[in-house]
Amino acid sequence: MGKTPRWLDDAEFRAWIGYRRMRLLLDAQVSRDLLRDSGLSAPDYDVLSTLSDAEGHRFRLTGLAERMLWSKSRLSRHISRMEQRGLVTREECEGDGRGAVIVLTEGGRRAIEAAAPDHVESVRRHFVDLLTPEQIDVLGTVSETVLTHLRETHLRETHLKEQDQ
Repeated sequence: MGKTPRWLDDAEFRAWIGYRRMRLLLDAQVSRDLLRDSGLSAPDYDVLSTLSDAEGHRFRLTGLAERMLWSKSRLSRHISRMEQRGLVTREECEGDGRGAVIVLTEGGRRAIEAAAPDHVESVRRHFVDLLTPEQIDVLGTVSETVLTHLRETHLRETHLKEQDQ
């Protein structure tokens, strides 16, 4: 017989469901604002902002896929659409003919620079400005705690998979 479930109490359930609904609705609202204001999708913005922060404004496709939690094939298809719009370009990886490096173009740089002010205003309007400095601090601490746990879990699971192979 299995372990007895540790059901959520009322406060835990409220926090969990509230987080889930908030995340879904907030992501949807900020994404709608981004598309309306800049013509960029949330994934476009994620790719462009990652590239704009990267050394040399370039990132390996595999690393970018991991960062975005996307499969390489899904990201590759998205990058192809972004290439058609002149936002990024794809280069072969030196020393690895199978690898690709995604590079921010001048058009991509202009797009992210134009989108960023309205995007951050949307984030402020729908999230940051609704919270007190204390709530922001607590949320930062909560986020770091959960992210640390998830990174450690991912590393353990990856290590176990490698051992099984």
